[in-house]
Amino acid sequence: MSARGANGFTLVEVLVALAITAIALLAGVQATSALTRNAERQGQLLLAQICAENELIRTKLTGELPGAGSSSASCPQAGVTLQVQRNVQPTPNPNFRRVDAIVQQDGVPVLQLSTVVGRW
Repeated sequence: MSARGANGFTLVEVLVALAITAIALLAGVQATSALTRNAERQGQLLLAQICAENELIRTKLTGELPGAGSSSASCPQAGVTLQVQRNVQPTPNPNFRRVDAIVQQDGVPVLQLSTVVGRW
């Protein structure tokens, strides 16, 4: 081999380096995508928790024992409209009711919170 050819990289070496770089960049893009999806999910859960807690607090603040049954309401938060379904169920003790607040976005359940409400 001449001295002139020994100074550079072979085509195979360049292709291997490019392949390694491409794999590393792909892994970085996938990790970034996963972090972005997780951040969006956390934001959605936070808004859903605010809606569910508001509904449960509203039920407690009425000062009355809620009747058994279901109701729903919309909950606009940060430009997103979530649906909150409130389910009231009797308990073995007639002085208490179980209240579930189920938050949905586009018909998909996001979060459910429950509490027990009693007579004042």
